[in-house]
Amino acid sequence: MNVQENIKRGTVEMLLLALLSEEDMYGYQLCQELDERSDGLFLLQEGSMYPILYRMAEKELVSTRKELVGKRRTRVYYHIEPAGLVYMEELKKEYLSIHKGIIKILDSIKGDKGNGE
Repeated sequence: MNVQENIKRGTVEMLLLALLSEEDMYGYQLCQELDERSDGLFLLQEGSMYPILYRMAEKELVSTRKELVGKRRTRVYYHIEPAGLVYMEELKKEYLSIHKGIIKILDSIKGDKGNGE
């Protein structure tokens, strides 16, 4: 697994919760929002997102509701719960701290000045 995949894995929960803090969304919509808001730099396959959503539902960070779309098709919407908001803020704080440390290290390396932000 490459570095980009490891970094993605560690941030997916935070990003999904952040999107859900704005509004309830269904799986495909979450993937589209990640793609659109990152200008195509953060692509997440639906198949790898659902296990994360299921784990967050088991931890009661998110809840689900089914909504009928058309005559027979249902769509599952995800809703962030209060515990999910708290967890998202913890993840965000930790991520930003790590990011700041990484930038400081990279900026301190000779020949790499000014590339951090």
